[in-house]
Amino acid sequence: MKSALGVILMSKPDETSRLRPATQMVHGGTMRSGFGETSEALFLTQGFVYPTAEAAEARFKGEEPGYVYSRYANPTTRMFEERMMALEGAEDARATASGMAAISTALQCAVKAGDHVVAARALFGSCRYIIETVLGRAGVSSTLVDGRDLDQWRAAVRPETKLFFLESPTNPTLELVDIRAVAEIAHAAGAVLVVDNVFATPLQQKPLELGADVVVYSATKHIDGQGRCLGGVILSSAEWIEKNVQDFFRHTGPSLSPFNAWTLLKGLETLPLRVAQQTANAARMADALAASPKVARVLYPGRADHPQAELVKRQMTGGSTLIAVELAGGKEAAFRFSNALQIIKLSNNLGDAKSLITHPATTTHKSLTDEARAELGIGPGLLRLSAGIEDGADLVEDLERALAAV
Repeated sequence: MKSALGVILMSKPDETSRLRPATQMVHGGTMRSGFGETSEALFLTQGFVYPTAEAAEARFKGEEPGYVYSRYANPTTRMFEERMMALEGAEDARATASGMAAISTALQCAVKAGDHVVAARALFGSCRYIIETVLGRAGVSSTLVDGRDLDQWRAAVRPETKLFFLESPTNPTLELVDIRAVAEIAHAAGAVLVVDNVFATPLQQKPLELGADVVVYSATKHIDGQGRCLGGVILSSAEWIEKNVQDFFRHTGPSLSPFNAWTLLKGLETLPLRVAQQTANAARMADALAASPKVARVLYPGRADHPQAELVKRQMTGGSTLIAVELAGGKEAAFRFSNALQIIKLSNNLGDAKSLITHPATTTHKSLTDEARAELGIGPGLLRLSAGIEDGADLVEDLERALAAV
């Protein structure tokens, strides 16, 4: 069908929702102009031209469909949002400039002074900063709980509790939180559950199907997955987006650039292929690491020895692309091991086509206190390994060479 902009809508979320993910990621949300381009068009513009002053007035009033300003919405960005909606099974979405923009928007837009937030304490450092500092300055109180302990979630609820927040699997120790059970606790309290689903990817876990109200992603990770750009996305019901996100989004400006949206669209096309290879490589590397006497522990959701293996089976459809490995020799051993790697690169990113490794205690979780890191199980010997798409045999040989140097 033709829109008011003369753009032909070739597929909509309702048309692709019946398709399998690999097909959705190639065709979902696609729009084509009258030129019939194969690759999605990049609408690199900040503004739009109106045929008449009356049309401009109608568009600003919301009485006529069409775009008015790329900070509000853009055709390329909308294609990315609709493709994510098809994959996630969400009614609506807003794409943001980064993953933290998605999280900070989702959290700030849903609470006000006097409200209370309950969150799992195993969070990325920036997420804890938003909850404890940014929301705290705005008069929103918070309680951090052990996400694995359902009784702690229940005990933390107050009459003013409005929002629950968690990530699962967690960064970097790959613990799981029972999303369905926490969603039931949140809804019984009249609260909304927001889930950061980055580590699972939308292919291996569906928080909305498990009862979550809002899902957030750093699209920088697996969705781009090739180290090219930043991006994020918030997905929920059309009602929740309209009520909470729409005005906040328009006026505070965390919107995703059209160029990055176009790049992320290209990333989505190969997401199933990359995640499948990354997961297979991660499982192979986890087994190799677990066999070494120099390794104190390996935490990988795809292994039978994961402390929450039964929950993994209920909640996830795959293991993970991430591994947590703790070396017996502490920080010195972790650094020596990391420095000896040749194929696997040192970087604090994850979900990339290249295998990456980082030392959380001195990088991603450096801002936490020693006590907080100890509470989360982030010891001096812990490393977070993100599997890439290289040949698995080469990666295992790289690990074995590095272990020999420890």
